[in-house]
Amino acid sequence: TPSSTTTYSVTGTTTAGCTGTATVSVTVNPLPTVTATASPAAICNGATSVLTASGANTYSWNTGGNTASITVTPSSTTTYSVTGTSTAGCTGTATVSVTVNPLPSVTATASPAAICNGESSVLTASGANTYSWSHSLGTGSSKTVSPTSTTTYTVTGTTTAGCTGTATVSV
Repeated sequence: TPSSTTTYSVTGTTTAGCTGTATVSVTVNPLPTVTATASPAAICNGATSVLTASGANTYSWNTGGNTASITVTPSSTTTYSVTGTSTAGCTGTATVSVTVNPLPSVTATASPAAICNGESSVLTASGANTYSWSHSLGTGSSKTVSPTSTTTYTVTGTTTAGCTGTATVSV
């Protein structure tokens, strides 16, 4: 079990005491240094990431993919493995993880939910870190509105990981 290419010699002796020598070389091919990356390495639930392997000639992913790059859509944080094979038939493995951030559960309320014409209502959003409102209301978790007719407002909430969710509320 040589760790590098090695030449061995053997001397054979007949029953008459005559000898002969032969040599044989065992070539040791290096294992491929396989690396794997994810782009992006963190996604929002429902998004995709491209996994890319390098360092070998052919690849086999634990997902069943057999190309250097595959696209995945995990629903939870997942570690993927890939085996790379060199032209000499030697193999190496690598792993890569994709972090899946949850979508925010955004809620919106109006207080009061019903007003008389000319009155106002306070819209409040929760469940995310930042908020963006429809009807040119701008950003922020709370907005005061005075619609002249029944109106449905949409708010988009974004987490610190950049994942978004929406909610609607009517006044």
